[in-house]
Amino acid sequence: MARRRRRSQFPRDKSVIQSKNAIMFRVTLVLIASMLLSTGLRAEGPSRLVVSVRDQKLMVMANGAKLATYPVSTSKFGVGDNWGHMTTPLGFLQVAQKIGDHAPVGAVFHNRRFTGEILKPNAPGRDPVITRIIWLRGLQASNAHAFSRCIYIHGTPQEKLIGRPASYGCIRMKSSDVAALYAQVPLGAIVEIVPDRLPKIPSAPRGAVFTVDAPKPKPDASEPPVPEKAVEKTVRKRVETDEQPHFGRGA
Repeated sequence: MARRRRRSQFPRDKSVIQSKNAIMFRVTLVLIASMLLSTGLRAEGPSRLVVSVRDQKLMVMANGAKLATYPVSTSKFGVGDNWGHMTTPLGFLQVAQKIGDHAPVGAVFHNRRFTGEILKPNAPGRDPVITRIIWLRGLQASNAHAFSRCIYIHGTPQEKLIGRPASYGCIRMKSSDVAALYAQVPLGAIVEIVPDRLPKIPSAPRGAVFTVDAPKPKPDASEPPVPEKAVEKTVRKRVETDEQPHFGRGA
């Protein structure tokens, strides 16, 4: 009888467990954001992007130095992270997914899948997501909906509008620029979106590379190495089969 009573005390509803897991995940994100803020990431971060809403520019940084600056377009509806407002969130975010490996410049994506169509810059009457997708996840309470709202850094055919607010919440770039950025920015890189101007940062020496300062895991000598093609196939299959939210326009 005692054992039966103890077992009955455990929650039977899976929603209770899921709710606790969600709370723990949110607390973890807040702790990560607090750590980033406390370490003075603006000047000393190892690898990161800074997006200025005022300047409509994106700056690539590594070890406190500037590697490159690109013109962008943030939301024409302003800043924020509220549902249905199609605004650009501010604060610290992180590169959660990268979509578009080896896709041609101008490749059209629908629901993050290449449709087979290719658009040239400033193609009339078209406004899809093209070339590359860098999907962002918020690290703070003020941008916690960014991933579910499908906030990307992505290419746009409307390149004549780059340099002024013109998106529906995402950060738009020229196709050639977003392809170059995609090749440099690693998964997990920090992206800070600020309302003010870009910080004044000295340029990095020529030949500097944008990488994450993290040690690579050493292969287990007891197991044979996995071919790169097999890894790419597994990753591609995982991206295609994982359930992903489709809230918001995300462009």
